Amino acid sequence: MKQILNNLYQQNRLTRLEAKSVLIEIAQEKYNDAHLASFMTVFMMRPITADELGGFRDALIELAIKVDLSEYNTIDIVGTGGDGKDTFNISTLTSFIVAGTGQKVAKHGNYSVSSKSGSSDMLESFGYEFTNDENALKSHLEKANICFLHAPKFHPAMKAVGPTRKALALKTFFNMLGPLVNPSSPQNQLLGTFNLEIARLYNYILQEENTNYGVVHALDGYDEISLTGGFKLFTRSGEKLIYPDELGQKIIQQSEIYGGNSVKEAAKIFKNIIGGKGTDAQNNVVLTNAAIALQIVDDNRSFEDSFESAKDSLFCLKAKGCLTRIITN
Repeated sequence: MKQILNNLYQQNRLTRLEAKSVLIEIAQEKYNDAHLASFMTVFMMRPITADELGGFRDALIELAIKVDLSEYNTIDIVGTGGDGKDTFNISTLTSFIVAGTGQKVAKHGNYSVSSKSGSSDMLESFGYEFTNDENALKSHLEKANICFLHAPKFHPAMKAVGPTRKALALKTFFNMLGPLVNPSSPQNQLLGTFNLEIARLYNYILQEENTNYGVVHALDGYDEISLTGGFKLFTRSGEKLIYPDELGQKIIQQSEIYGGNSVKEAAKIFKNIIGGKGTDAQNNVVLTNAAIALQIVDDNRSFEDSFESAKDSLFCLKAKGCLTRIITN
């Protein structure tokens, strides 16, 4: 690692193969915490390249415990985290709303590293038990249209960096990797990034694959559609800049989508929204994200039709029913 770090400190880049090799060795716990922290810090101080991100991704996918959910035509809805905006759990709520429309969702997530509450924190607080058993996950999809893939259950390689990431409490390239390494390889993905450059890297990497995808980055720094301003949407068809009024929505304030100071507060907000009692701003944010997700699966659907399906899911408590069934399954 000393040689690798010296090479990186001299402004050199890793090839895709070198990046893959380093991460495999990290997974094998060949390096100490100081080396790991130094390695992660390099990519906070300069942009990561497509080859480096692709190589790290190759390693995690190779080392992952995989599950085959291909018969369900699933979608994953997940952001990088690390945007520092302290919103409520938008992507997780969106996932349940999409599930409530009848679309199968294979949600990949983890505990929070740099925010108050991640998707795993939220589901665990509701009593959900994480599993990597394929039959159990298929049962969840059958009964609730959604299953949850808790990253540590599928990525043993991440165990080696967990304490260092927690100690740093900053966004690292591992935040960038999370949305790209769903162990079930869903056919559809709506991914959010905290950084426009990362969104373009995602777009570059995903174009190589035969999946439907959308990559979202809000111009004011959110890793999801926030309705606080315009956002970029990258798909296989190209790159678009979209403003809320083009979707029939009003611009909202950051304070209107605040997520609380703790998992307990975040869970209260989550339950309120999924119970159909959210504010207009909270509801419209998750409904807009859900509508875009439904369009990723079927690009022949209009936004208006998708939005109405999402509204039916939320306000007729179908999304809440999916949450209840996945917890009690």
